[in-house]
Amino acid sequence: MTTTGTGADPAVVGPYLADVLGDEAWRTPSVTLIAGGKSNLTYRVSSSVGDVILRRPPLGHVLPTAHDMNREYTAMAALETTDVPVPKMLHLCRESDLLGQPFYVMEAVDGYVCRDALPPGYADEPPQRRAIGEGLIRVLGDLHNVDPQAVGLGELGRPVGYLDRQVARWTKQWEATRIDGMESIDALAAELAASVPASQRATIVHGDYRLDNTMLDPTTPGRIAAVLDWEMCTLGDPLADLGILLVYWQQPDDVTERDLGFVVQSATVLEGFPNRTEVASLYADRSGLDLGELHWYVAFAFWKLAVVCAGIVARVRFGAMVGEGFDGIQERIPPLVDLGRATLSERRLH
Repeated sequence: MTTTGTGADPAVVGPYLADVLGDEAWRTPSVTLIAGGKSNLTYRVSSSVGDVILRRPPLGHVLPTAHDMNREYTAMAALETTDVPVPKMLHLCRESDLLGQPFYVMEAVDGYVCRDALPPGYADEPPQRRAIGEGLIRVLGDLHNVDPQAVGLGELGRPVGYLDRQVARWTKQWEATRIDGMESIDALAAELAASVPASQRATIVHGDYRLDNTMLDPTTPGRIAAVLDWEMCTLGDPLADLGILLVYWQQPDDVTERDLGFVVQSATVLEGFPNRTEVASLYADRSGLDLGELHWYVAFAFWKLAVVCAGIVARVRFGAMVGEGFDGIQERIPPLVDLGRATLSERRLH
């Protein structure tokens, strides 16, 4: 039994899985941490009969409503009967006695999780990359066309007032991690609060839909093997998902001002991927939604990402963040706010 990370001791996980999955082969597994940090932790559990994936909250103190295992598990289990690709859910442990927190186990899906690059030899041709972009939009549209009530997710959230609550929530987050000299965040918050659009439809909202929160089919570029990381899912306005997707969507002709708004680089910059305008058009065709107020949702996403960055800066200063990759985060905040204000005032994508 081996493990490369704490939080999922194979001596504990193995016997438990042997019991709940009904196979003694799981009693002596290997456990490998494949995604860690401040978000939910993801482990690959391997045995002689194959692999499964275990998800649990991060180590240390967790807010009662944060990193909700039941929410993730319930959402994906319900979506198994729809056109939205999700891993098959195998078991939810609601108790915290075993690992200190609830956790769940799901099937291991074969595929690629990509952020700033594609694997060598995969989707080398522009038409294949175009297919990946179209596949991402197709799946997002399919998610937003799911009837929450029909799949048993009618109580997943409170869609009425969703956008107002989102602005209020992230304003409160900003106030808790305020950085001197960045009053422009307050100004954009006020502008967003004063111009909240009317939602057209209440749907399941993923909450952080982007390329690297999906798994690409390893043999068929354009087929999405699974949508991952459902910890922020709820019922709300579907255009919030499109807004954050567009903020993360990099394209090759981005000028310096727009490029400064990328906190992480994205493989969508590669030749062949549709540009942001095409992404919006493809989504409109798939979802049937009017994108007349899309600028608000994109401006909100820029602002929310600026607030997230401010929170990271605050936690780094207090020593609450470990690891690397936080350099330059504070310098990203003003460009994000500027892009948000320009998007809102000019009523167009940036």
